[in-house]
Amino acid sequence: MTSDIQPRFRVRDLKPAIGSEVLSDRDTLLGGEYAGQIRELMEQRGVLVFPGIGLDDADQVAFTKTLGTFAYEVQGDEIFKITMDSRENDRADYLKGAFFWHIDGTMSKVPILASILTARVLPSEGGDTEFCNTYAAYDALPESRKAEIEDLRVLHSFWNSQLYHQPEPTLAKLEEWMSLGTQELPLVWKHRSGRKSLVLGNTAQYVIGMDSMGSARLLHGLREWATGEAFFYRHQWSPGDMVIWDNTGTMHRATPYDAASGRMMHRTKLEGEEPFQ
Repeated sequence: MTSDIQPRFRVRDLKPAIGSEVLSDRDTLLGGEYAGQIRELMEQRGVLVFPGIGLDDADQVAFTKTLGTFAYEVQGDEIFKITMDSRENDRADYLKGAFFWHIDGTMSKVPILASILTARVLPSEGGDTEFCNTYAAYDALPESRKAEIEDLRVLHSFWNSQLYHQPEPTLAKLEEWMSLGTQELPLVWKHRSGRKSLVLGNTAQYVIGMDSMGSARLLHGLREWATGEAFFYRHQWSPGDMVIWDNTGTMHRATPYDAASGRMMHRTKLEGEEPFQ
């Protein structure tokens, strides 16, 4: 489906259940006139792609602020550099968990609402970003399955996500990861809007009150369902692309690429507006 809200703001759905392409220009986006429509589209579609828009850092920050409350990084920075180059990001090792399905902020009471990512340097191979719509995945579950999982709780931990890429850490490294704590979250997030989404990803350690094998079967099965083709979109980056995703209703991950390639993405964020519940 293609819709023309205005000639300066055109929308084309990429797949039936996830992803829309927004064709616009810098001045239109920075003016904020369509901020409300962008937020509505993001919640409906999960992922919005602005191909080749070419915003610089100042533009990206200004655009982000039109959409809601701007979320600064821990050290007060406006831009977070996503790269495997430790000279550019001293937390590069922690980003290795991003190669596996996750939701940002599962260690927080109120996760961020959305992330805005722009391509700065691209590798010659790999480095795409994949998304899945966890609203749509929940909606499509059989009613009997929804009833089974409705009130289940899951323990999430940062250290569980790190074991995906480093399964045999030293005890000191494990203690470092564990120091970041754990959090119990609902498997089904009941949003204020009345909609529901699945809370999954690599921080999901086990279902509380369920034996380990049953827990693994359930979490792995739901992840396989949610990341299936019907709810999945893979973005192959081109220079200047910008992508926004609803962090409360999607999971995402990066596809593998050469760490020495210099791949560089710049991220801004919107403050969360509702707790997991």
